[in-house]
Amino acid sequence: MNINSLSDSLQELEDCHICPRNCHANRLKGKSGYCKSDASFNIASICIHHGEEPPISGKTGICNIFFTNCNLQCIYCQNHQISDNRISRNHSQINLEEVVRQVTAILDQGITRVGFVSPSHFIPLVRVIIHEIKSLGYNPIWVYNTNGYDKAETIRSLEGIIDVYLPDFKYSDRHLAWELSDARDYPDIATKAIGEMYRQKGSTLILDDDGQAESGMIIRHLVLPGKVDNSLKILRFIAENFSPRLHISLMAQYYPTPRVAGHPFLGRGITAQEYQQVIDEMTLLGMMNGWNQELDSKNTYQPDFNSLHPFET
Repeated sequence: MNINSLSDSLQELEDCHICPRNCHANRLKGKSGYCKSDASFNIASICIHHGEEPPISGKTGICNIFFTNCNLQCIYCQNHQISDNRISRNHSQINLEEVVRQVTAILDQGITRVGFVSPSHFIPLVRVIIHEIKSLGYNPIWVYNTNGYDKAETIRSLEGIIDVYLPDFKYSDRHLAWELSDARDYPDIATKAIGEMYRQKGSTLILDDDGQAESGMIIRHLVLPGKVDNSLKILRFIAENFSPRLHISLMAQYYPTPRVAGHPFLGRGITAQEYQQVIDEMTLLGMMNGWNQELDSKNTYQPDFNSLHPFET
């Protein structure tokens, strides 16, 4: 793709309103809105990741592309090294040719999936990456790994492009969303975005012969300490408004980062009793598809993005 073609593909960023922040920043001219991102390929890491759900990672792992910055600013984010918008990251900018080289090098090792992590503010660049890799004859499964704070119309534009949606559903409570992620409208936005994903994919997760996802969606929810009610309301909403047959990844991996040390409720991990309450609600609702985690899983999900392999200790 030449420079002019690339520029044409990124015209949405000239008046950026691709995410719910609706900043209308001209990112093509280096102006930045809420996410503090321009129109460059701001990528912290392209690596093989084995820590996703079994149908996503499989036995060989997934090639994950971790974008920098975020349109949410969760004060407890485990990826805060790359998601905090207050940090300058010019060193994370690489060109399209290098992105394609790194991704295809991983695909050549037998990896069959490519995931875009925190892509909500980089949708035009996601499309460009997919186009370039497919033009070289590669046809991996494309996974959209998002915090759930997406415009429904933006998700609609990805129909036929994204194979598997992997959204978070963080909050049912507007005040909690505002307090922890600076997004009071998160419950309204996320329910519409996930609703659009559900319209596209339905409740069936289609697997290949190796048990890896080829099409569908998995909803993730991270249980937060002291906020069991938030989790219960989310599960009830999914069961009542979408389907109890949807695959749910119920995560127990929360751990307090140094940024929330001493916080009234985020300063500790979740208890076995809290997590069991949420599991029991899933059972009561007939939500039998998905995955739970061991409480000690928090020790596995502490990436270091200063490392070439962030998830390897």
